[in-house]
Amino acid sequence: MKNPDYYLGMDRPITRRDMFNGLAGLTLTGLIPQLSWAERSSLPKPEDLIDATYYPPGLSGLRGNHEGSFEVSHGLARKGQTDWGPVQSGANFVYDLVVVGGGISGLSAAYFYCKKHPDARVLILDNHDDFGGHAKRNEFEVNGRTLIGYGGAQTMQEPSGYSLIVKDLLGDLGVEPKVFDTAYDQDFFKRHKLGAGIHFDAEVWGDKRMVPYDLGPFHDYLMVMPSPLSAKEAVDEMPISAEAKTQFVGLLTETDDRLSEIAKADRWDYLYNISYRDFLVKHLSISEAEVLGVLQDLSIDSGVGIDSINALSAMSYSGLPGWGATGLPELESDETYIHHFPDGNASIARQLVRKMIPAVAPGDSIESLITARFDYLQLDQADNRVQLRLNSTVTHVQNSSDAKNTKQVTVSYVQNGQAYQVKARGSILACNNSMIPFLCPELPEAQREALAFQVKIPILYTTVALRNWKAWKKLGIGATVCPGSYHINAMLDFPVSLGDYRFSETEDQPVIVHMERFPHRYGEDLTAQQQYRLGRYELLTTPFDVIERNVRGQLQSMLGEGGFDAAEDIVGITVNRWSHGYSYWYNPLFDKVYDDDDDPCYPHIIGRKPFGRISIANADSAANAMMESAIEQAHRAVAELG
Repeated sequence: MKNPDYYLGMDRPITRRDMFNGLAGLTLTGLIPQLSWAERSSLPKPEDLIDATYYPPGLSGLRGNHEGSFEVSHGLARKGQTDWGPVQSGANFVYDLVVVGGGISGLSAAYFYCKKHPDARVLILDNHDDFGGHAKRNEFEVNGRTLIGYGGAQTMQEPSGYSLIVKDLLGDLGVEPKVFDTAYDQDFFKRHKLGAGIHFDAEVWGDKRMVPYDLGPFHDYLMVMPSPLSAKEAVDEMPISAEAKTQFVGLLTETDDRLSEIAKADRWDYLYNISYRDFLVKHLSISEAEVLGVLQDLSIDSGVGIDSINALSAMSYSGLPGWGATGLPELESDETYIHHFPDGNASIARQLVRKMIPAVAPGDSIESLITARFDYLQLDQADNRVQLRLNSTVTHVQNSSDAKNTKQVTVSYVQNGQAYQVKARGSILACNNSMIPFLCPELPEAQREALAFQVKIPILYTTVALRNWKAWKKLGIGATVCPGSYHINAMLDFPVSLGDYRFSETEDQPVIVHMERFPHRYGEDLTAQQQYRLGRYELLTTPFDVIERNVRGQLQSMLGEGGFDAAEDIVGITVNRWSHGYSYWYNPLFDKVYDDDDDPCYPHIIGRKPFGRISIANADSAANAMMESAIEQAHRAVAELG
């Protein structure tokens, strides 16, 4: 009998094109910490590592926080390393601004600063091999066709409510949200009769089932077909006990007010301060472990399970059942969820870069941007007003102690094993808040403690390129939640066609599938932050082949009855590992929450105070993971520097 891996296609070479078979610079960065200073001196120069073949969006395997992007930071933060060898000058002049971090916030800060100071010289430093931070682009070539997907930040959510700062920036970039009214195919799932499903894997549930029922937000999120089954019919198909089925049907159909002992005016606060699990147990008499097990991980991008998310968020944001029992008015639908570029918010990052460094790609419009192949050689040219230097991990940012140069900042960084130092008239730290105390140990103790409070939510965004989506069509499924499985969900990508890029039109054409995992613990009485730290460790210690095997096995289990063959139909896998993912937002089950969002007692407010010629941006500074927050914090940081 052949090894099961054979049938899943684990022997196929397509998914082995990871960082070690990609760019020379990535391999060198991963190996460099083990080399002596003498050995490092013989390595290629940074400018020799980025050549005409350098194109990170086309790499597969483990991406996101990839090997080579975090070793120097871990040496600094975990081991207290401060000596990185002989230091070379990174420039023979003083920059006007050095930005630490090339994500949306860092790029926006550089853009705002250049708009305010048109003649400024700006350097952007980022520890990854690509810019954009979590706004990451994934590309695949399938049968001569380029597929574009997102490996991180996926959307401009509810752009009509953006602040004037954000709307003005999007206007400068030529981004008009109304374009998605036609670019996003809002009838795609219904036209192809694709609904939502719940997949039960045999290894977890004892029986394999695909139940065509929407147990989450897919109806509003993707505009899928309505469920063909009633709640009772759907639950009857679940591989759970008779008592669990009775309780589950009650949960899905309950309309009686189960909070009658609580004044209606107080119910919003009550639901905000009780866990969803406790709400189910206390008010809906859910006692069967199987019911709780199905729901356990479906709070999705909160990064925690139902025992660690408040009931209000679980039902209003994650779409979990039970709202009918609250006695509160029906929730109003948010703005239609259609504002996606094919590569998510990576298009925003790419357009910011193209505006500041026009030589990187031809054209100016958003339509021309979508299929433009960026020339990474142009990012760090000496004659650029704005230079974007990749594979460069900052190790120290310090205000000058020289009485004659009190308005200068020294920035130290390591690129491909070599230590460098540059001077600037100011610096904006648009990196993880939790790293800033190590970069700026001179900060006041209270500020360093506040910055360290930010523990990002770990995320695994996996993009899978398929030869076709015939199995999805045959099963009538476009998206599914997968209770207990490695990835908690899987869905066909957002159907967006813009510029020269066209989404898959028929089931015979290749497509991207998006899958997500949010590692956390359950039932261990851990805070959200403790769970995030453990989840981060899991992601950093899980090898690619383990994730690949789970991807292949899960899709085979889900789609096999539709004729899917994992070995033949999967042609590419890119795993976007964000061990430091979403910015931390305060969890009322564990954190002190104030009435005023800008209360000065909040750690993020304390942490973002300017320090001499050093200002702090990033989404962490708003305790909000949304793109608009990252942009607004960049604008504030630039204003602080003047």
